Amino acid sequence: MDRNELNALSNRVIGAAIEVHRILGPGLLESTYQEALMEELELRGIQARKEVSVPFIYKGKQISKAYRADIIVEDAIILELKSTETDNPLFYKQLLTYLRLADKRLGLLMNFHHAMLSKGLTRVVNGF
Repeated sequence: MDRNELNALSNRVIGAAIEVHRILGPGLLESTYQEALMEELELRGIQARKEVSVPFIYKGKQISKAYRADIIVEDAIILELKSTETDNPLFYKQLLTYLRLADKRLGLLMNFHHAMLSKGLTRVVNGF
């Protein structure tokens, strides 16, 4: 997927997340937003998988239970969902590490706890 296609897809995903946040509002559990976002993505014809195990190689050995991506969209964008009062800088670093391990170029960090989702949205790039 080239840069333009990736950006267009991320815009569609952000639109879906904004719709979920508009309907549900802030303050619910992360799992609630995950389920609603999966439904919204499906309604918009966007392929997504949730709780995806992403293995990595460490000193020649595959570690299969390294982490689980909240959502991977179109096998191209990792979504890291949060519902916390504070935006911890560690969340950004965590997503960047996930992108490197999964060899993906773009991630979206979404904190649904904000009154406006745009305040809790961060694009994270890996080698753009």
